[in-house]
Amino acid sequence: MNTAGGPTLLGVDVIFVGTMLAGIAALAVMLAVYAAVTVRDPMAKRVKALNARREQLKSGIVTASARKRQSVLRKTDTTERVKGLLANMKVLQESQVEVIQQKLAHAGFRNKDLAVVVIGARMVLPLVLGAITALLVYASNTFPDWGELKRFGLFAGMVILGYKGPEIYLKNMATKRTDAIRKGLPDALDLLVICAEAGLTVDAAFNRVAKELGRAYPELGDEFALTSIELSFLNERKKAFDNLAYRVNLEAVKGVTTTMVQTERYGTPLASALRVLSAEFRNERMMRAEEKAARLPAIMTIPLILFILPVLFIVILGPAACDISDAFSGGAIGG
Repeated sequence: MNTAGGPTLLGVDVIFVGTMLAGIAALAVMLAVYAAVTVRDPMAKRVKALNARREQLKSGIVTASARKRQSVLRKTDTTERVKGLLANMKVLQESQVEVIQQKLAHAGFRNKDLAVVVIGARMVLPLVLGAITALLVYASNTFPDWGELKRFGLFAGMVILGYKGPEIYLKNMATKRTDAIRKGLPDALDLLVICAEAGLTVDAAFNRVAKELGRAYPELGDEFALTSIELSFLNERKKAFDNLAYRVNLEAVKGVTTTMVQTERYGTPLASALRVLSAEFRNERMMRAEEKAARLPAIMTIPLILFILPVLFIVILGPAACDISDAFSGGAIGG
């Protein structure tokens, strides 16, 4: 007599595991349908910030000075308290603040005062996560079976995560933003060429490109719209291009800004220079795609071995293994 609740494979209930995987797949399908149905404007959140920047420039808050890339600092009570605390502890260095500010700009954050918050978080999070882990591991003995090495490893890992976490988060956001801008830059240059040949000024051309590409490439549209605003209101037009190169961690954008500055200074034809840059960027994008395609077979080898082949073996040999297991368990019970 077979008293087993269901077929098992290597001691695992196959029906239970299949039910869990089916539930996860159904949840993923529902999330995909929801994401496809709810279409939101990617530029909606950026409009308020751009309008605020325009009003600040109109009011004359930003003025030409000797220091480059100086922007409006929207001070808050929280950042001021954190800044004062770090200054009293003698841990707030100007060079460190400048590095964090540039990383924030690469990630799309306009407020430079957030650099103080990031530095403060790098000091507080290791203490908080370390204290919580110590309470769970040592004080409450949550993992009694763990040895001292595993407990110390978890404690050290949480402390390191608390210290490196804000920087890793900013780096990931900056990488995603840079990749999105890189994808849309050749199309943006083509539109800039069309606008320049149509007789538009540089600031009007940037504004037009930002409107046309805002939905397809919201990050690039945001940067071009902000550059258009700064070109219209800043006393030094070169500073607007320098700000664009400062905010985007991409050599191609730095090349575009350098070309813009040279055409403004020497009066060279803008359309022809942008057309050459656009062709170079398209060739670079094609070469990058070919490189990824050439690396694909080597990259797919490990997923093929770890995920695809075991699934095939389970599908092909699973029913036979279940029958053999049931036969042996039934024979053992009958005997």
